[in-house]
Amino acid sequence: MKPTFCFKNIFLVAAIVATFLLLGSCAKKVAFLNSSVVPAARGSVKVTKDNNDNYVLKIQLSNLAESSRLQPAKGSYVVWISADGATTKNMGQIKSGTHLMSKNLTAAFESVSAFKPTKVFITAEDDPAAQYPSALVVLTTDSF
Repeated sequence: MKPTFCFKNIFLVAAIVATFLLLGSCAKKVAFLNSSVVPAARGSVKVTKDNNDNYVLKIQLSNLAESSRLQPAKGSYVVWISADGATTKNMGQIKSGTHLMSKNLTAAFESVSAFKPTKVFITAEDDPAAQYPSALVVLTTDSF
């Protein structure tokens, strides 16, 4: 009688388990839509969960003009999230000064939220601590 133990089966089970683990921890990466305010601006946002069940947002941007060059000029760019369809939260500012953005106009932003984001958008603001977003939306994602 042949033994039922087979290395091929163990490998298959291990591959299936690894796939489920990877899918469960996958990040959601979403591209920003084309901007009418800064047409050359491009970027993406990556949302993952950390060990404390918080949501980590990592944003990469390119060709984002300095906020002081907009018409009208603004003081900074602010990242906002929409969460649960009703909550809009200021996640912080992306400073567009030469000390944070390189000469090729790239920027990165990272923040953590207890709220699950359903949409991420960036506005140009005079006050980076604004409680509500202005109408000058520079970049936005679709709802996800």
